[in-house]
Amino acid sequence: MIYPENQLKGKIIQMIHDFEDEVVEFKEAKANFSFRDIGKYFSALGNEANIRDRKEAWLIFGVTNKKKIVGTAYRKDGSLQRLKKEIVAGTNERLTFMEIYELELEGQRVVAFQIPPALRGIPTTWNGAAYAREDESTCPLPMDKVDLIRSQIGVDWSKEIVENADMEDLDQEAVSYARTLFIRKQKASKKSTEMLEKMSDVEILNKAGLLIKGKITNTALILLGKEESLYLFDGLIPRITWTLYNGNGSVKAYEHFDMPLLLAVDKTYAKIRNEKYRYIAGQQTLFPDEVDQYNPDVVKEILNNCIAHSNYQLRGKINVEEFEDRLVFINEGNFIPETVERALEEGYKPPYYRNSFLCHAMVNLYMIDTNAMGIPMMYQIQRDKCFPLPTYDLEDVNRVKVTLYGKILDRNYTQLLHSNGDLDLHTVFLLDKVQKKEIIARDDCCFLRKEGLVEGRYPNIYVSYKVANMVGTPAEYVKNKGLDKDVYEQLIINALRTMKRARVSDIKAVLEGALPAIMDEKQQTKKVSNILQAMKKEEMVIVEGTGHKARWSLVDE
Repeated sequence: MIYPENQLKGKIIQMIHDFEDEVVEFKEAKANFSFRDIGKYFSALGNEANIRDRKEAWLIFGVTNKKKIVGTAYRKDGSLQRLKKEIVAGTNERLTFMEIYELELEGQRVVAFQIPPALRGIPTTWNGAAYAREDESTCPLPMDKVDLIRSQIGVDWSKEIVENADMEDLDQEAVSYARTLFIRKQKASKKSTEMLEKMSDVEILNKAGLLIKGKITNTALILLGKEESLYLFDGLIPRITWTLYNGNGSVKAYEHFDMPLLLAVDKTYAKIRNEKYRYIAGQQTLFPDEVDQYNPDVVKEILNNCIAHSNYQLRGKINVEEFEDRLVFINEGNFIPETVERALEEGYKPPYYRNSFLCHAMVNLYMIDTNAMGIPMMYQIQRDKCFPLPTYDLEDVNRVKVTLYGKILDRNYTQLLHSNGDLDLHTVFLLDKVQKKEIIARDDCCFLRKEGLVEGRYPNIYVSYKVANMVGTPAEYVKNKGLDKDVYEQLIINALRTMKRARVSDIKAVLEGALPAIMDEKQQTKKVSNILQAMKKEEMVIVEGTGHKARWSLVDE
């Protein structure tokens, strides 16, 4: 919950005069305060709030531990809000302050840090250690409290009943749409739907797994709740934000789509500029294929999975970023399969669902598939279009970023897929990584090399001559592979006859355009150095000096 200034002032005054528990800490912090200690209090107060089932905890500067308001000059230089970003580096689960407030009480400046409770089952840590409150300071989190928090694992947040919520808090259009989807699902399963059509909304939503005995769950509110019912989440805002970027990376337009998320998916998809894309996939034709940049099934599959698998307790939102040639989807929460390769394995089943109640309801509404077929389905659709596969960026352990491409990246790759429909999805996945210049495992490289699909020195592999011939681009192959050793040597000899003495950088400049295009600047410089060293061993050239002072010349000059 974000507090208006007047309401927050009243709350702090109440805490000063009436409050005395483990989720509030007052500090004088006249001019400064240890950043390390702020991190410890963030951990300690968050853990105490979790154990006591509180929605928040507070660290307040400018008030002594004897509850006297004295004011603080802490970060009065305008850098106060940067603390939100700074604290993330030391916490697990990328937790940070819900909000940082500056306000005036009794003529004195007070700073109030609003701290989120630890996530269910996961104690909040600071630099790898979990803390608790002990009198006016912090201490290591005792094992009994660790056990209390860890015992929450398995508790499904999406299944919880929302206090004070009723059917009036649900959007009627979303409820009607949910009825239609659920009845259609039952009909597809050859179950009788005549009786369902006569049931009340409450009965249908019970059967669809959104309500529990007629009571509103977090799932029901996320998927069907009115926008004005957001207050029931007390600070958590289920939201999809679409942002359109210009070619230079600046924001051109954006829009927020709040609850009900069941309707927000189609509204978000409608904002995406899904233009026709023309390209020649096959080598034997001059007639281009014409397809939508983005298959609607793929877009909605990714977006619905963001809804199903977000960690809502991290209080983040779902972002859909639209660029000229790609869409990027971002949601908070770790990637449960851990790797895309694992999700592509035949017969793969996820070890658990983060929001199992929500996932079950979304299956009943045709939104997702719980048979672990979502990622293989998306990959197969892109493969059939001969487009790049969606890329999963899992660098941030608590965030999933998926990029969906709306254009071809490598003509060789596209024509290879078109000419060889027998490649299995795993091989296509590996080739897709190669076209994106991503490093693949050495064993995978050996497999592709054995199949004659790649060449080059690991990890800088590229499309092989066999494939280049298949797709009609042998020139690209030569460009990537480079020239034979004796050709390089002759070019260097000719250069040194003219220059007499030259640095490695001078010789590299002469060879520009002849060195393998697959290599970066550093690798090309290294290759020139290796050729020169080999020529030195063969007594073709000599070198004077070392390092940047080294000068190369011909032996007979």
